[in-house]
Amino acid sequence: MHGHHGDHGHRHHHAPAPGSATRTFAIITLVNLAYTVLEAAYGFMVNSLALLSDALHNLGDVLGLAMAWGAAVIAQWPATERHTYGWRRATLLSPLANAVLLVGLSGALAWEALRRMGAPPEVPGMTIIVVASIGIAVNLGTALMVRGGHGHDLNRRGAYLHLMADAAISLATVVAGAGMLAWGWAWLDPATALLVGVVVAVGAIGLLRDSFNAAMDAVPPGIDTAEVRDFIAGQPGVASVHHLHIWSLGAGGVAMTAHLVRPQGDDDDDFMHAIGEALQARFGINHATLQVERGGGACHCHAHG
Repeated sequence: MHGHHGDHGHRHHHAPAPGSATRTFAIITLVNLAYTVLEAAYGFMVNSLALLSDALHNLGDVLGLAMAWGAAVIAQWPATERHTYGWRRATLLSPLANAVLLVGLSGALAWEALRRMGAPPEVPGMTIIVVASIGIAVNLGTALMVRGGHGHDLNRRGAYLHLMADAAISLATVVAGAGMLAWGWAWLDPATALLVGVVVAVGAIGLLRDSFNAAMDAVPPGIDTAEVRDFIAGQPGVASVHHLHIWSLGAGGVAMTAHLVRPQGDDDDDFMHAIGEALQARFGINHATLQVERGGGACHCHAHG
């Protein structure tokens, strides 16, 4: 006996429909991309690694914002006979390329920063202060755009925290520019670049780990498989749970399949509806597929669990 919870209606939590959320992500992505191009251009013009490294960090967040924007759009694409889950899983693959790119670029910048530490070139401190100050304004302004509801919307929360971190790094670049302007400390430029490069690399390695795990169908962060199993096993009439699998579908979708041994019960439809609602409310699992077995014999299913 099989049951699938959440095929239609309010029981499914998809990405938001095109509207204010999509427009917000579009605006902050384009604004931050424009600033990243501006900062990189000035970094090359004045030969400042501090500006270039900050631009690299902003580029990484622009890619992340673009993926959040894309998730809000792609999640609306309908499923097909070939892509029965739809297209949301593409958002699990793009972070892999993003992370690999950022690790490589941050490593190259860190190497150049170490090379310059011995004989740092003169860099105009005022240019760095002005450009980085624009970055503070851009990051704080766009962070305020996604602040509303960020406490319960993980998509918005991630964007908000990244933008606030960008503002802090831009502030550090302003301080470095002030030190160069006031005391002529040219070494502050490569030192700041090295610091930002480390921050970018650490974040990119974490992104690489998380995106790789998601692409390999790992259980999403924040969900404890043992806790889910115990919760299901504790439902009325359930004798045991096996073949439990939980994985991310991308764009807010979390899928789960499980076999339940339930020897007695003539209320399977109501039971599966209730347990599906509970799994969504408690664990965020919004694609639960349950197979109920009466336990009359051994399971001969060819599956792992």
